Amino acid sequence: MSRFVALSLLLSALLLFGSTSMAVPHRAEAEGACVFPFTPTTYEDLRDRSLFLDTIELAAFNMLFPGDEYFGLPDIELGPRDGRYTQAGQVPPVLLKAIAYVESSITQAGSRTPFGSIGPSLIAFDCGHGISQVTSGMTFADGEFSRGSPQQALVATHYAYNIARGANILVEKWNEAPEEKPIVGLDTIGHPLVLENWYYAVWAYNGFTGPGASRSNHPLDPIYRAWPRTPYSCGPDDDGLGHNRSSYPYQELVFGCATNPPVVEGERLWDSQAITLPDLNDPRFYTPLSLANFVFPYTRMDLLTPQPFHIDQTPAPDPERRLEVLGEPRLILSAERLTLEYTNELSPGFAFVHVGNMGTGVLPYYAVASVPWVTVLPYTGVAVGLNMPCAEGSFCDRFGHIGFLVWPRDIPPEINEFQIVVQALGTDESRVIQVDLSPFTASRP
Repeated sequence: MSRFVALSLLLSALLLFGSTSMAVPHRAEAEGACVFPFTPTTYEDLRDRSLFLDTIELAAFNMLFPGDEYFGLPDIELGPRDGRYTQAGQVPPVLLKAIAYVESSITQAGSRTPFGSIGPSLIAFDCGHGISQVTSGMTFADGEFSRGSPQQALVATHYAYNIARGANILVEKWNEAPEEKPIVGLDTIGHPLVLENWYYAVWAYNGFTGPGASRSNHPLDPIYRAWPRTPYSCGPDDDGLGHNRSSYPYQELVFGCATNPPVVEGERLWDSQAITLPDLNDPRFYTPLSLANFVFPYTRMDLLTPQPFHIDQTPAPDPERRLEVLGEPRLILSAERLTLEYTNELSPGFAFVHVGNMGTGVLPYYAVASVPWVTVLPYTGVAVGLNMPCAEGSFCDRFGHIGFLVWPRDIPPEINEFQIVVQALGTDESRVIQVDLSPFTASRP
């Protein structure tokens, strides 16, 4: 039996154990190109996205993981090009909401997963993961033994960490000015409370690209309609506004979505927020934005703040909402000791353990074997607490499912056991599975 066949059987066996939410890579481009050789599981919010929208507001005010280098917000820079200083990081919530909708329709799971259910994480052809379509750091495995790291697992499996990572990346894009990006706000000290001043940072979130790129976001690229353009809308198709994404650079998609939010079951997902775009007929804007100036490090592209400028008035969330969003997960396993048996030296032995969450919220897990000759697959996913709502009629397998495979010929002599450590990511909890091997008795070559 080949290793490929054995791994396929392992995945198939996991499906038979009830994990229809676990999936193999769902597109050929992702396999071997993105961080995980499988698609981890995740939890998808209900159709109204209320949980995810609350999470976005917490992330915008750095109230999810403050102080965390990877998932918290760094300090943000402001001031003139030659006199920048920093203050505590914060992002206008409406921009994060609009980015999340443009990127993923504010969904963490793949399109085949119903709202209010558990299923395969959303992974795009370019390795963008989840709600924020985090691509940075998700194209290769940076954990031990060529595995995805726990941080990468959190991005792929847990909506809060995914959103927080997206917010972190957006602030990093802002802070690339003035060394690598231009500044908006020459007349407003480039203040981050001013929505219009995020023009270049939002542009850079999708790629600070121009003519000739596979996806150009330059507003004066001839591929786009002449200015003034009909504003883009994430709202109903019959609202008289633009809905063809290919007709707009990315920053106009986001600003248009913020102003014209999506409507779900008759309700806007957020309050409309006006944002003024640079007037491309005004020389104060079209001159700095000219294609001739689109040359690294873009020192001639600094802009005044488009007028009138606006400030997102969303109040800071109640700190108690953090607990409501993250819950208090508690790890439990279906077995902490088991015996792995195999029948002959040419066939592998399989075993399975199910991961549960006896607490609340979503528990992302990460499994590591104590020896290199054990294949653990899938080694990350989620287990979901009973407090997380599942939509009526939707399949809702709240357990995670870990399979592991051992080839008898790979087991060193005199070894008859190994361990698998299962971590509850984001907590200090872990459990050890003791695996006893049923030794192969035939003589070794």
